Order: sequence, then C-alpha cells, then structure tokens
Amino acid sequence: IMKPINIGFNNIVIDSRIVGIISPDSAPSKRLREEAKEREMLIDATSGRRTRAILIMDSGHIILSAINVETLLLRIEKGE
Repeated sequence: IMKPINIGFNNIVIDSRIVGIISPDSAPSKRLREEAKEREMLIDATSGRRTRAILIMDSGHIILSAINVETLLLRIEKGE
C-alpha cells in the first residue's frame, strides 16, 4: 500500500520508498548530501528553510526536508 507523506511545503513522498530518515547535523550526513549533489541525486524540498531531516530513498535519491525527524516519523505512523 502506497501512502503519501507530506515532507513539508506540499512536497510528498511515498512512505514505502523511504529507506531511512537521518539528522542533518553529523559529518556522515553532510558527506551523503555532498555525494548526492555530485551525482545529481539531491532533491531540496526545504523551500529555503533550514534542513531538519534527510530522507534516503530506495532509488538512491537524497531528499532534504525542513520538517524534523520526529514529526516525519509521526506522519508515517499515522499515515498522513
């Protein structure tokens, strides 16, 4: 069952395609972001806001969200 999840500013991803959600503050997450940008697999869905979560997708895309990790997890659990 494909459930759409709002990751902020009316940007939607399908919950079953998410491999992981990580905090953007660590050095490995910054490296992951840079590598995705070089591969042209980075999607910035923050609308210019501060990045609060990084979504890793099963396609290899990395999505930046301005919604924090805990809120995204609640949305996935509720199926919003």
